[in-house]
Amino acid sequence: LQLVESGGGLVQFGGSLRLSCTASGFTLSTYAIGWFRQAPGKEREGVSCISMTDDSTYYTDSVKGRFTIFRDNAKNTVYLEMNNLKPEDAGVYYCAAQWTTDVQFMCIGTDGMDYWGKGTQVTVTS
Repeated sequence: LQLVESGGGLVQFGGSLRLSCTASGFTLSTYAIGWFRQAPGKEREGVSCISMTDDSTYYTDSVKGRFTIFRDNAKNTVYLEMNNLKPEDAGVYYCAAQWTTDVQFMCIGTDGMDYWGKGTQVTVTS
């Protein structure tokens, strides 16, 4: 049972990336899924989470209007579309799965996740 992230890379300021989080061994749609990031020397923080029930979403303030989280259940994948990227968006991006209906609670902490991926690096050059 695992989550695998992909889609990270090097992008210029103002550019875009689409991250993917794919599950193997379990059905992603039965969990709330979150994207978290960790910059060097900083704590891991929640970026965006999507509900397992009604696809309600949560975004941290710094990415609202620029990032979009969405599911493709047929591909057992959750995506994070990131536009207008800034240097402060850089870091290792992890996806996580949690059996919860409260996406805001999931995103404001990092404890209690059922599964974590190993992360994908995002670098933004100015």
